Amino acid sequence: MIKTEKLSLSTKGYCHIVDITPEIKNFIEKNKAEKGVISVFVRGSTGAVTTIEYEPNLEKDFEEAMERFAPSARTYHHKKTWNDDNGFSHVRASLVGPSEVVPFSDGKLLLGTWQQVVVIDFDAGSRTREVFLTLIS
Repeated sequence: MIKTEKLSLSTKGYCHIVDITPEIKNFIEKNKAEKGVISVFVRGSTGAVTTIEYEPNLEKDFEEAMERFAPSARTYHHKKTWNDDNGFSHVRASLVGPSEVVPFSDGKLLLGTWQQVVVIDFDAGSRTREVFLTLIS
C-alpha cells in the first residue's frame, strides 16, 4: 500500500520548528498500517525536515547553531538574483535537507524516546508550508 497526504502548516519563519510527530502517527493509524516506512517531505527551498528532541531549550540551541553556520545578518550572493534577503534561509535548508524517512513496526514509529519529527521554516517571514507524508506499507 502506498498513500500520500498533504499537511498545511502555518509557520513564522526564522528557524520556526514545528513538531509533526502526532500527525504522522495519526496518518499511520488512519491507514491501519502495521509495518513499513513513512517519507516526510517539505515543499520549497527554505524549509527542512529532521528529527530532534523537541523541547524549548534545544530549539534555542538549534537556532543559535544555525545562526553560526549561516548568519542572517550577512549579505548573500543570492540577493543579486532575486533582490531578496533570504540567502541564509536557502543555505540552512540545504544543510538540513527537505525530507526524512522513518520506519514503523506494529503500527508505531521506530523513533527514540526523545526523538520527534519536525519541520523547520528557515525563511525570512511567515508562510504556509506544504508537507507531504507518503506511507509505504
